[in-house]
Amino acid sequence: MTRSGKAMFGVVVLALFIAIAFLAPVIAPGDPSRITSDPAGPPSAAHWLGVTAKGQDVFSMTVWGARSSLAVGLSVGLISTAVALLIGLASAYFGKAVDGLLAVLTNVFLLLPGLPLLVVLAGFMPPGQGTIVVVLVVTGWAGAARVLRSQALSVRGKDFVAAALVTGERPLRIMFGEILPNMASIVMSTVLGCVNAAIGSQAGLEFLGLGDSSVVSWGTNLYWASNDGALMTGRWWTFLPSGLCIALVAFALAMINYGVDEVTNPRLRKPSKAARKALREGATLVEA
Repeated sequence: MTRSGKAMFGVVVLALFIAIAFLAPVIAPGDPSRITSDPAGPPSAAHWLGVTAKGQDVFSMTVWGARSSLAVGLSVGLISTAVALLIGLASAYFGKAVDGLLAVLTNVFLLLPGLPLLVVLAGFMPPGQGTIVVVLVVTGWAGAARVLRSQALSVRGKDFVAAALVTGERPLRIMFGEILPNMASIVMSTVLGCVNAAIGSQAGLEFLGLGDSSVVSWGTNLYWASNDGALMTGRWWTFLPSGLCIALVAFALAMINYGVDEVTNPRLRKPSKAARKALREGATLVEA
């Protein structure tokens, strides 16, 4: 992956946002929601990204918003992938009745309409970041489980797995020691996709007012900008920074995912200079 310029760009951008989230108390010390200046002020030397309609510094709210949005995105991505992986491995390894039961469970969640279910669960559960994580995990694991199950079934049929079965290896040892290492690329892609979807879904729920409006995040920043009529009054600086951050993180994750695909899929790799030179010399010899 280090040879992929796209992947390295994605890693650098994502690392920059993670660093900003960790260093938020240093970069923008104090309460990000505090009233700092006259309301609705445009970007200036004192407030680089302007001021909201309530008089809050947009730069501080954007920096602190990275903490909540990235924490939720990473948490949901890891938990959803873990749940999907357990179900996928169990289905592929045990097969028969276990596979049938887990397939029915997965299909039930896949058939449920995602967005309405998100809205209903978020609306009836108490507001908070924990609720957002639970809601996004409940509605996001099924698709990943189907993909991971298919990959696990493919690996399950390999000779080295059959040899492990013959030698009497324990089921957990076979699933996590034999099958899982051969699914590393698809698991990595699944994590990145789940994180990406979680950040976007969190922002969407909070934009609709279904999150905890007392928590500063990119989604709540967009919610308050919408409530204050920022788009209609032309105060672009109150919603553009958070929206741009969401888009940049999504783009970075997509670039990393592409880099993973390049490494694991030879057809996507660019030939080296030596290989291109050899191809040209070969073509010249054929023409001659």
